[in-house]
Amino acid sequence: MKFSVVTISFNQRQYLEEALCSVVTQDYPEIEYIVVDPGSTDGSRELIESFANRLARVLFEPDQGAADGLNKGFQHASGDILGFLNSDDVLLPGAMRSVVHAFAQNPDCDIVMGNGFIIDAQGERIRRIRAAGFTLDRYFYGGATWLQQATFFRRAAFEAVGGFNVNNRSCWDGELLVDMVRKGAKVKYLNQDLALFRLHAKSITGSRRHSEMMKADADRMFSLSRGRRWTALDTVRAYLFRIERILTHPGAVESAIRARMRRSY
Repeated sequence: MKFSVVTISFNQRQYLEEALCSVVTQDYPEIEYIVVDPGSTDGSRELIESFANRLARVLFEPDQGAADGLNKGFQHASGDILGFLNSDDVLLPGAMRSVVHAFAQNPDCDIVMGNGFIIDAQGERIRRIRAAGFTLDRYFYGGATWLQQATFFRRAAFEAVGGFNVNNRSCWDGELLVDMVRKGAKVKYLNQDLALFRLHAKSITGSRRHSEMMKADADRMFSLSRGRRWTALDTVRAYLFRIERILTHPGAVESAIRARMRRSY
């Protein structure tokens, strides 16, 4: 199987080299790596150019945001299996070989979700994420656990939904998964650590600067999927789904407590 990975880069020079190296040093031979940068001014483009002989394609052109940049990158992808990595995140050694093996052993699955870690700006691991329970209900009610950096999908499933929604500026990755699952995509969980998700002051998740936009996108996705607006009963359901996740997810409570303790220092 051929693997295509897209990295979107924009002014993350301090983390970018680690992200690029984590892909080009994978031990799986058939990797097509595409990097998209709409206009970095911090030296990122020069760094990307220094990797040119190890990249399948580099796109230096404006886009309408991350989702649009990813779509542009995947338009040039020819792999059977697709994945995407932000310029401040990291793939762990052996990840791609393990993912391809999981797809080969499960020909009826369309999405493979693995485990990984949240790391801080310095790269220290602060919390482990174990993928489990991705259904539409669990996604909307907060009961699913998944890590985008450790999630991969078949090309056919991606093309069936038309790629990313370019109007989504906060949770385009989640909407892609929701769209694929709504189309019947089947999920396989791989109990292996595949990636590192970096939280820092300038990241979208870490800065929380898009919280209102994220709520609007979540409300829109819920209404589109359910054919109605969120109600008080849905708030109760969300509470119950989160309790279920804590009770059925080994180590969830301990890792959450440790993460909170670290933030208090």
